[in-house]
Parts: sequence; C-alpha cells; structure tokens
Amino acid sequence: MGGIALIDYGAGNLHSVANALKAAGATDLAVTDDPAAVLRADRIVLPGVGAFGACAAALRGVPGMIDALERRVRIEGVPFLGICVGMQLMADAGEEMGTHEGLGWIDGRVRRLDPHGADAKVPHMGWNDVAPTRPHPLIEPGEAYFLHSYAFEGADVIATTDHAGPVTAAIGRDNMIGVQFHPEKSQRYGLALLERFLEWRP
Repeated sequence: MGGIALIDYGAGNLHSVANALKAAGATDLAVTDDPAAVLRADRIVLPGVGAFGACAAALRGVPGMIDALERRVRIEGVPFLGICVGMQLMADAGEEMGTHEGLGWIDGRVRRLDPHGADAKVPHMGWNDVAPTRPHPLIEPGEAYFLHSYAFEGADVIATTDHAGPVTAAIGRDNMIGVQFHPEKSQRYGLALLERFLEWRP
C-alpha cells in the first residue's frame, strides 16, 4: 500500500498541484494514469481544468480508472480530494455544452453560473471568501483563488463563496471532499488545506 495518487488523465494542472502537495508535506506522491497505482494508494487527488464533458470523457478514457476509483474511494474508503473540475466530476451530471454524466458520488448537477449582480462576471475569477456552511475537519474560513464558469448545485455542500449570491466552494461526505477553488493557487490557505488533507483520517 502506499502514498498519494495524483490522477493524470490529461485534464489537470498536474505540475502545480504536485508541487503544492509536496510543499504541504507529501513525500510519497505518484502522478499516475495507472489504475493499479490507484488501487494501492492511501490517498487520491483528482484535479481538473477545462470543460466538464471533456474531463469526464478523458477520465473514462483511461482503461480501468473509473473501476479503480470506485473501489478505492467508494468501497474501501480512502481519503479523496477533487479539485475544480475534479470536484465537479463527483456530481451526477454537468450541463456544460450538453449534459454529461459525472461519477455520481454526490447528488447534484454542475450548472453555469448565473450571477444577478451587474459587477459579477463569468467566469468567477480571483480571490474570494470560503465560508463553511457546517463543520468539516478540512475546511476553515478564509480566502482562496477561484477560476470557474460552472458551479455545483446539490447535496453535501460544506462551504460557499459569494458571487452575487452563494456559490458552492466545497462539497464533502464521508471520506470524500471536493473544492471548487484551487488550493495550489491559494497560497497559505491552500497549503494549509492540503496539509490537513494529508493528515485526514475520515
């Protein structure tokens, strides 16, 4: 057994996430597209940038990866962190350029931001508050860096941010957590979150 698997499916800013995990104290880190490595991992991180449908298709395009994730995360309960589109993929579906099936781990859908304030632009980009909606060992109040045009709507929301109204900043249940913001771009706040993830025993 061992280590952290950072999933490489061609749809994540892997280099910066890997560097942030190392800065947070990760010593045994594998950037991998090998399901066998995922089945051995003690912790799993799923990054993601780009369109939901393209990311979902790329993840499904890695032979055996979905089965490995389902087994290790859903059945065996290892700590899992989804980042940005990696978080969105935890939902049932995403509605970006059509409707695309997600992993279905957390009830909800990913929909285009529709802010009602004149000064609230899409994409939602830059630093914004992270406000916990209920206690979670990994999420603390603070400021993080966001860059997204679509947001999760559904169950198990554990933090929101404000962009002319509440927008999901983090979701979580059991051994799974997802963050819409980018920990690797969120300086001290992001590193502290990754440090807590590395110690997390859900």
